[in-house]
Amino acid sequence: MAQAAGSIPRARTMAGGVSRTVSTPVVTYAVMALNILVFALTAAQSGGLANQSSSLFRSWQLVPLLVADGDVVRILGSGFLHSGIVHLAVNMFALYVIGRDCELVLGRSRYLAVYVVALLGGAAAVMWLSSPLVATVGASGAVFGLLGAQAVILVRLRRSPTPVLVVIGLNVVLSIAIPGISLWGHLGGLAAGAAATAAVLFVTGSDARRSRRLGWFGIAGVGLLALALIGLRAATLAPTLVAG
Repeated sequence: MAQAAGSIPRARTMAGGVSRTVSTPVVTYAVMALNILVFALTAAQSGGLANQSSSLFRSWQLVPLLVADGDVVRILGSGFLHSGIVHLAVNMFALYVIGRDCELVLGRSRYLAVYVVALLGGAAAVMWLSSPLVATVGASGAVFGLLGAQAVILVRLRRSPTPVLVVIGLNVVLSIAIPGISLWGHLGGLAAGAAATAAVLFVTGSDARRSRRLGWFGIAGVGLLALALIGLRAATLAPTLVAG
C-alpha cells in the first residue's frame, strides 16, 4: 500500500508546488515570526520601542559603504529590522495579506525563494541608488517583491492585475512623498520579485519536471544577478574607504 501510494502523482499548483488540502501559509507565518523576534531583540537591547540604539540594529542596517567594508550580513539582516512598532505592524500586515495567496500558488519553497530574491533585489537597488552613508531597514522591499509576484500571478491566471498595480502605484507615491521611506529598496524588491515569479510561471513545456527545474534556474538567475550588482557596487565603493 505504501508503494502504491508513493506512485500516485501529487496534485500541483500552476507553479509546480505541491497542492495541499489544508493550505496553511507556514512560510509566511515563519517569516513574520522571525521579523517580530528580531524586533523584540532590538527593542530589548535599546530598552524601548525606538530601537535604533540597539547594537543589533546598528550592526544589521543596510549602509552601502559598510557593506563595501565587508559587513555583508547587512544585506539580509536589514530586511528583518524595523525602526518602530508602526513600521513593523504595517509591514507584517502587508506580508500577512499578500504572502498567503502567493505562498498558496507558488508553493512553500518557491515562495521563500522569491521572498529572498526580492530582498536581495531591494538591497541591490539601495546599494546603487541610495547615498552610500544612508541606512535602510525593513521588510518592505521583500513585501514589494510579493506585490510584483501577485501581479505576475494574476497575469498568468488571465485576470486583471489592475487592483495590484493601483496598490503598487499608491505605495510608490507614498514612498516619494513621505521622507525616510526607501523608494529604491521598494522598486528593487518589486522588480526582483516580479522577475523571479515570471521565471517560475511562464516557463512551459511538455515535461513538467523539466519546467519546474527551469523555473528554479530562473529564480537563481535573478538572485545571482542581484548579488552580482551588490558585489560590483561594493567594489566601486571600496576605493572610497581607502581614500578615507
